[in-house]
Amino acid sequence: MHVKQVRWSEESGWSEAPGRWEAEGAHVAFVFGAGRLLRRVELMDELRARSPRALLFGCSTAGEILGDEVRDETLAVSFVTFAHTCVAMHSVGVGPGISCRVAGAELGHAIHTEGLRHVIVLSDGMMVNGSELVRGLRMTLPEGTVVTGGLAGDGDRFGETLVLAGERVESGQAVALALYGERLRVGCGSMGGWDQFGPERRITRAEGNVLYELDGRSALALYREYLGEQAAELPASGLLFPLAIRAEEDAQPLVRTILRVNEETQSLTFAGDIPEGWYARLMRANFDRLVDGAVGAARAGVADGVETELALLISCVGRKLILGQRVEEEVEAVREVVGAGAAMTGFYSYGELAPFKTGARCELHNQTMTITTLGEV
Repeated sequence: MHVKQVRWSEESGWSEAPGRWEAEGAHVAFVFGAGRLLRRVELMDELRARSPRALLFGCSTAGEILGDEVRDETLAVSFVTFAHTCVAMHSVGVGPGISCRVAGAELGHAIHTEGLRHVIVLSDGMMVNGSELVRGLRMTLPEGTVVTGGLAGDGDRFGETLVLAGERVESGQAVALALYGERLRVGCGSMGGWDQFGPERRITRAEGNVLYELDGRSALALYREYLGEQAAELPASGLLFPLAIRAEEDAQPLVRTILRVNEETQSLTFAGDIPEGWYARLMRANFDRLVDGAVGAARAGVADGVETELALLISCVGRKLILGQRVEEEVEAVREVVGAGAAMTGFYSYGELAPFKTGARCELHNQTMTITTLGEV
């Protein structure tokens, strides 16, 4: 596997002169960046001209990871040329009037499964119930198929998110990159690092990914009570106070973050399902544990006995807001685990798709660092 990485910014243009990064043999170009840059036709045309065979696969972000750096308002591009791996890409529409479960099932049906090793999925981050999208994928992909990926971001603006799938840069779509080959080795891991606080409450009224009541009280009113002055900044401030949900006492909790607030219905819309009858508890950041969580995800994600050649990091925008100027510390912590020789890329997202560990089934996470490692033998 060979990986060539370049970055584009308004200030500096391309990090290398285009003549130095011809990538004619590349199979995939991972492209993560600001939505306004993904819509720049001349930039996308230049990528296609430099890598005519590559599948352009990416999305808008809340921050771009390339190497050990985290930047905003750039394009982070990784051209990947595999030695022993084949790739295919499929997309499907998501959004109003479209069942996310049906969309996920349709995406799963489109993927040829013979020799399938791994699936990476990127989706619009505003028009999707990520839990239902994952559920549809699990319904149609063969049991044991590992899926990782994430939901596109738009900084802390929550306006429009975009997905790049070949020739199309659009909102309202999900795209899957299918990887094939016996010599491809994949690892994945996901961890958080948030502290729970306050009483655990039962979810007494919810529908899909919309939460109305906790213990019979307005969920929005409870959030405002806990957030105090920061409640005026919802939904953005909700990124700092995610919700841990679990079905029963001993269950592994899932983390959910707020996407929208509805004043009329006094409800909160989350990136994934909030099942009625489950238990919920607010969370807040612990700086050191966030970085430790990134290390744990990296350790879980490194494939045994295989050198990591490419690490795909998808972390939540809420973590980035908490870490602030020290955000690169979690990326540097991952570097120490995957090794100096690994290429690293990724983005800050509105939701993360990954198993808790290699071999488990895919779930939608929020406020986690998820890592997918690729290597060929």
